[in-house]
Amino acid sequence: MLKLPCGSESVLVKARRLSIPSITTMGDSMINPSIEYDYLIKFLALGDSGVGKTTFLYQYTDGQFNPKFISTVGIDFREKRVVYRPKAPPNAKPYRIHLQLWDTAGQERFRSLTTAFFRDAMGFILMFDLTSEQSFINVRNWLAQLQCHAYCEDPDVILVGNKVDREDARVVSSTRAQELADKYSLTYIETSGFTAQNVKETIEMLLDRVMVRMEKTIDKSIFPVRQPPTAQEKDKKPCAC
Repeated sequence: MLKLPCGSESVLVKARRLSIPSITTMGDSMINPSIEYDYLIKFLALGDSGVGKTTFLYQYTDGQFNPKFISTVGIDFREKRVVYRPKAPPNAKPYRIHLQLWDTAGQERFRSLTTAFFRDAMGFILMFDLTSEQSFINVRNWLAQLQCHAYCEDPDVILVGNKVDREDARVVSSTRAQELADKYSLTYIETSGFTAQNVKETIEMLLDRVMVRMEKTIDKSIFPVRQPPTAQEKDKKPCAC
């Protein structure tokens, strides 16, 4: 196992050429068990119910728009195999990645269930609906949940404004969304699960950040060690999520 550094915290990454004993199917997405992979990477999609998380992930894994809206109950996931090519050095070895894309329910009654999956995720897609002011306001609540339950205080997060194709119904401007992203030091991108605009680019951007973090750990051959809490940390009040 590899430890993924993040401040004074770490997360375990299952890796090293694992293979799947049988065919795994999620919807129309099928994984070939005969092909091995180098890393298993888990991403978690967060956001209010109805912002388009399921449609977004379906578009990425299956390459098509699913017009049927069925609110996710609890948690679900989709899978896809990709090849990651490091940007440097030029002749760097590519890695075979098995992506697990976890789709969480946005309803409050499922919140305790979905937060249990936060610590196993290595990257987060925090989504709001560009046609819903409330879903944009609630981004701050989801960020608070991340601070409480993610594997570290500084996880890799992409802020996503979805349904950019519905410009006539838009209520959240790019300027407002970017200002929020800047406030929390997040990368912001606008997507459409209907037209597939920036769907693939969002996943690739998040994967690149996670892999760069991992590669830094491998290159240094030094794994992070949890340090004893300082006096200031001991006095810090527990999270009231």
